[in-house]
Amino acid sequence: MRVTEQVHQELAEMIRSEVKDPRVGLVTLTGVELTPDYAVARVYFTVLPDDDETVASTLDGLRRAAGFLRSQLGRRVRIHTTPELRFVHDRSTERGMEMSRLIDEANARRADE
Repeated sequence: MRVTEQVHQELAEMIRSEVKDPRVGLVTLTGVELTPDYAVARVYFTVLPDDDETVASTLDGLRRAAGFLRSQLGRRVRIHTTPELRFVHDRSTERGMEMSRLIDEANARRADE
C-alpha cells in the first residue's frame, strides 16, 4: 500500500474514533498530498453541514488535534519522517453542485426555446 493511502486511511480512522473535540463532527477526508520528503501532508476534508461556520469550527478542531494525530500517525505508519498535518477544506463537492445547477438551468432554457 502506498504511504499516501496509508496516511489517508489511518487519519480517517483516528478522526472518526479518537478525536473527541465536539467541533469535529461529520468529517470526510477526500485526499492527502504528501511532499516528496514526507515533511508536510495536506489533508483535504469535507464536512456536513457545509456552511462557513461549521467549516471554520471543524478546521479549528482539526488544527487543535493535529499534534495528537501526528504523534499517533508516527506510531502507526512506518516512514522516516512523520509529516506535519495541514488541513484544507475541499470545495470540489460545492463546485460540482454549482456546475450541475448551471447545466440544469441551461438545459431548461434550451427546452423552453
